[in-house]
Amino acid sequence: MSWLDKLLGGNILYYPGCLTKFVAKDLKKNYEKILELCGIEFIELSDKEVCCGSPALNAGAEDTFKMLAKKNFKVFKEHAIKKIIFSCPACFKTFSQDYRELFGEEWKIECEYILITILRALKEGKIKIKRKFKERVTFHDPCYLARYSEIINEPREILKMLGFKIVEMEFYGKNTFCCGGGGGLQSNYQALANKIAEERINQAKKIKVKTIITSCPLCYLHLKRNSKGIKVMEISDIIISAIEEKK
Repeated sequence: MSWLDKLLGGNILYYPGCLTKFVAKDLKKNYEKILELCGIEFIELSDKEVCCGSPALNAGAEDTFKMLAKKNFKVFKEHAIKKIIFSCPACFKTFSQDYRELFGEEWKIECEYILITILRALKEGKIKIKRKFKERVTFHDPCYLARYSEIINEPREILKMLGFKIVEMEFYGKNTFCCGGGGGLQSNYQALANKIAEERINQAKKIKVKTIITSCPLCYLHLKRNSKGIKVMEISDIIISAIEEKK
């Protein structure tokens, strides 16, 4: 944060999302460490912020969504949040699109997905790569990242910078194949959700890769639970093992 930003006020918030905060806590630690290595001064409001409201909105509970959004917006104003960095694609989509639609011109908070942050830091030399990989891997595009937010090239750029050879599955990018874990499917139709995940795993096996990498906590956990004969990794684990800490 520049001296001018500090003078004028305004904080950068890291918003991990409910699943990362309460279940995938190791991913939260990864991203906190990566942001620190990027030289970003950020705050967290874990005990004050609430759910982004995406599950409620998707379930048709618009009043609940609006209530959660208003609570978050109030907290962000109280803590002078000028920018939010997200590591959950669903949260990023909800804040950058649904909150903007709900609050209109009043919503002036910048929203950035964390892989954009990391790619910029790599290109600017703020974080350095100490380990290169030579493995053939495939990248699973989370629906909220590729379909809704059109962030497709950035994760692949990062992986290529780390030395990986990306082999694409039949369905990728904006035509990605859902992992089966979202939309309440796991809770209501678990067998179907697992079947969809198994199909995605089989698509990766067809192109003869040993590892699927993704950047969504939900996709990661659901695919990992259903993986047989293939490794599923979340991209932050790879980035952490590849970058060099500042001296």
